[in-house]
Amino acid sequence: MKLICSKANLLYGVNTAIKAVPTRTTMPILECILIDASEGEIKLIANDMELAIQTSIEGTIKEPGVIALDAKIFSEIVRKLPDNDITITSDSSFKTVITCEKAKFNIIGKSGEDFPYLPDTEKNETVSITQFTLKEVIRQTIFSIADNDTNKLMTGELFEIQENKLKVVSLDGHRISIRNIELKNNYENKKVIVPGKALQEISKILPGSADQNVDIYISENHIVFEFEKTTVVSRLIDGEYFKIDQMLSSAYETKIKINKRELLGCIDRATLLVKEGDKKPIIMDVKDTHMELQISSFIGSMNEEILIEKEGKDLMIGFNPKFFMDALRVIDEEDVMLYMVNPKAPCFIRDDNDNYIYLILPVNFNSVNS
Repeated sequence: MKLICSKANLLYGVNTAIKAVPTRTTMPILECILIDASEGEIKLIANDMELAIQTSIEGTIKEPGVIALDAKIFSEIVRKLPDNDITITSDSSFKTVITCEKAKFNIIGKSGEDFPYLPDTEKNETVSITQFTLKEVIRQTIFSIADNDTNKLMTGELFEIQENKLKVVSLDGHRISIRNIELKNNYENKKVIVPGKALQEISKILPGSADQNVDIYISENHIVFEFEKTTVVSRLIDGEYFKIDQMLSSAYETKIKINKRELLGCIDRATLLVKEGDKKPIIMDVKDTHMELQISSFIGSMNEEILIEKEGKDLMIGFNPKFFMDALRVIDEEDVMLYMVNPKAPCFIRDDNDNYIYLILPVNFNSVNS
């Protein structure tokens, strides 16, 4: 094999594919990126058997061939080479030479025969969504997946398609994030659970263009995302997702309209007094015209008032400050609406059209000032 391509193109391809290289594996071949230049284009492929990424890059193929190179070493070499054309050659014994200007690396590759290519998936119906929308939907929900495998369902996100509506849901047992998107076309109803890791990696490599689409294909065991010259295939999480609708309610006793930036800034300041790992709640004391926010820890205490518009009853309620900040940070509106029932019931942050819904469970704060 012999190929020539610019550093910029090669680095883009390597940085894209390497997202699917496992950090730990018992199969050494999976620690590699496969360079496949056997069929008239240069493809870079990585696969950890749960997530697989393939991307094509521009370049010149002098001699077709396939080689698997250690992903970590290969990416570091490419990253540190001069900004010029890079030539990669390999022979039948997998000796690989990477040259750029006066720099020359000799490394040993592996046979591509043992490398697992992307799994075969059915591509019956294409669901199209803009890159920008998908990137935003992931950003606005991914923070509330669970970060451990105690319940595997919570490590993924529900993708539910009903006609021309896409609902994306994540939860971790303490909060729920929901985004509702209107699609341009009607589709067959589907409900799948996509691993959070796959969505995080897709978000990192998606350019985010508002003019370019991502084509999504859903099969029995996999979901495929295709955009520009990149294909991402992820295994789905088996199981029945939680019955979210039973947890949602439109009933409330207290409705608050508040400036998002002011509320976020206030909670952010309050957390200065909370050491990492301390579970100190932010207390919201809701009155007619204002809300007083209080926090108390071993370091000290803080309180601050924010003007609000309120309907309904006064209320005092406590929350994990991080959960509130996570939701507020991804809402783009200037003002947000908070819906509450009592100190033991969840708070809903939602817009009038339910484009987004964030449910946050309250915490007990009886001992906060003790």
